[in-house]
Amino acid sequence: MFERIFSRFSIRNAPVGMLASTGFIVTLSAAATIAACSDSGTAPGGARLVYGPAQALGAGTARTYITYDESGKPASLGVALSEASLTNLPMTPLPGGGMAAATLELALPAEAKATGFDHVMLDWNPMGHEPDMVYTVPHFDFHFYTISDAAQMAMTPADPQFSDKLEKLPPESYRPVGMIKLPGGVPMMGAHWVDPTSPELQPPPNNKLFTRTFLYGSYDGHFIFYEPMITKAHIESLKTVPGNAITSVIRTAPSVEHPGSFPTQYTLAWDAAAKEYHIAIDKLVPRS
Repeated sequence: MFERIFSRFSIRNAPVGMLASTGFIVTLSAAATIAACSDSGTAPGGARLVYGPAQALGAGTARTYITYDESGKPASLGVALSEASLTNLPMTPLPGGGMAAATLELALPAEAKATGFDHVMLDWNPMGHEPDMVYTVPHFDFHFYTISDAAQMAMTPADPQFSDKLEKLPPESYRPVGMIKLPGGVPMMGAHWVDPTSPELQPPPNNKLFTRTFLYGSYDGHFIFYEPMITKAHIESLKTVPGNAITSVIRTAPSVEHPGSFPTQYTLAWDAAAKEYHIAIDKLVPRS
């Protein structure tokens, strides 16, 4: 069933994928940066919070952050979207044949390097993306990368082994339990792994409309990103849910490859005091 549902993912092996071009992303990141240094504050519950530099998104901004628990250990990494960022969003896909109308490379605070994460790529997809009738609704992709920007941008069909590297599986002990790899992948992004029990992937009449889901990304036999994928409407609904937050468990692997930390859940929240939506990978556990 899943080969049929995701058969169109192989299209994204084409030289022009969701990301327009390396040059475009670098230019966008530099031109849209609003704050060049980290800011700090307090997260709900009193945890220490440090922001990364902000970039323009819609009528507002997007920026990364890291929070620390009472013992001073990293607790979560996230993206903060200002309330206004969800208004006046671009609706025309960027040049290059992809579905994203905005792609931001968001730098993490310097303090976050110890977690093993390098940067975050945010994609705004006003018409969604394949597969049809599943993810073809307005949504955001938040890619938390453990590899460098240079390594990410080198993942293109210009590499004669690009297709083989997309299909190369990480060792079984590093694979999240129950997740499956989709065929193909995206240039300058990687291959995607999904949870086949996700509500939106079930056959009718048991399927449910997509609101949020969690994916992993791999390339050349290594897992390289963690990805909450969330509809715009679901993010906006956080203002009305009990506690203004929704937390979901992340499927994890028996062991992990890279030093740093790995998340065991992800949380979507509305911070009324800061007037920000927070999309976080959290309950970070040190890798052994």
